Amino acid sequence: MMRVSRREFLALSAAGAAVAGPSVPLAAADATASGLSSVTRNVQPIDSAEHGARLAKVQGLMQQHGSGALLIESGSTLEYFTGVRWWRSERTTAALVPAEGPVVVVTPAFEEPSVRETLKVPGDVRPWKEDESPFALLASAWRDHGHGKPLAIEPTTRYFIVERLVAAATPAKPSVVPGDELVRACRMVKSPSEIALMQAANDVTITALRYVHGHIRAGMKAADILAKVVAATGELGGSHEFTLVLLNEASAYPHGSIKPQQVREGSVILIDTGCSVHGYQSDISRSWVFGEISARQRELWNGARSSRSRPRSPASRQGRWTGPSARSTSRKAGAAITGSRGYRTAPAMASAWTYTSRLISSVTTLLRYSQACASRMSRGSTSPENSVFVSRTVGT
Repeated sequence: MMRVSRREFLALSAAGAAVAGPSVPLAAADATASGLSSVTRNVQPIDSAEHGARLAKVQGLMQQHGSGALLIESGSTLEYFTGVRWWRSERTTAALVPAEGPVVVVTPAFEEPSVRETLKVPGDVRPWKEDESPFALLASAWRDHGHGKPLAIEPTTRYFIVERLVAAATPAKPSVVPGDELVRACRMVKSPSEIALMQAANDVTITALRYVHGHIRAGMKAADILAKVVAATGELGGSHEFTLVLLNEASAYPHGSIKPQQVREGSVILIDTGCSVHGYQSDISRSWVFGEISARQRELWNGARSSRSRPRSPASRQGRWTGPSARSTSRKAGAAITGSRGYRTAPAMASAWTYTSRLISSVTTLLRYSQACASRMSRGSTSPENSVFVSRTVGT
């Protein structure tokens, strides 16, 4: 099933952009990336022992908080705790994690074999048929294991599931409480194996971007570049997640332009792409100029670079938004091109700056921070002389 992110959905209307999610255009299937080999062969997926340790941790936290169970719908959190890799649809798949005992997984009967295949912890799988209610099964699991204590809800669980579970829980209904703290306390602390997977995903995407950078030719369209990104990502051992390619004027806009674009001398090329390695994702943007860099492009780059090199205030070091001063420099550099929104100027350098001014760190800092300070997501910037690099690494 194709999953479309908000970014991809917004960009689908932009003819000046090439966008692909897990399902990609036929042109990409025909593209090749010669000379590349997998960089993920030695990276291992999360094993059953680690899933079990995660489950034990969240159950201990539930006992401390006085919760009877945690409701988790299909998605990344369900995979994190149980290994079950499933998407969301109109047919509910969810798990009830009790404070003590095995997990109860409720899923459509015809999906039961697939769910069991990915389940990595001891669990009671309760399938439901088309004429049955999954919410009645979840309510029954709460009665069996909740012991009348509050039911914590994983924060991304859809409301209708909670509503119908509570309605089906008769005669006694559970007291519903947020499960945010329980989930964050586990998922925000990355283990060495998680960090290795995050690094592997970054390695794939960085290497793919470098490969594509060296294979851009005048006359190429965004779709041609997209095909090369997808091919390179696959050859390097990553599972392609998404790619957004913006050229020329379109690179100054977050989601492209309706005007057809192709590469020419002095073109600005912006690629925002990511892949997954055993469920852990990269999300990296890189902008550069094809051919000779104009004086105006260098002026904009130097302006953004100058803003970034200023000593940061205590507020910015704590991750708080300090945008006005950063934007003012970008506006001075680019106002002649874009008027009042000068910080979204070509060649996408000032556009990238709106990201980096919020939280600045390198990928290396991200990995250390993830391990030491329980950060699940970070953004970073490193700046070779003729390009802007913005990365965001997302753990599952």
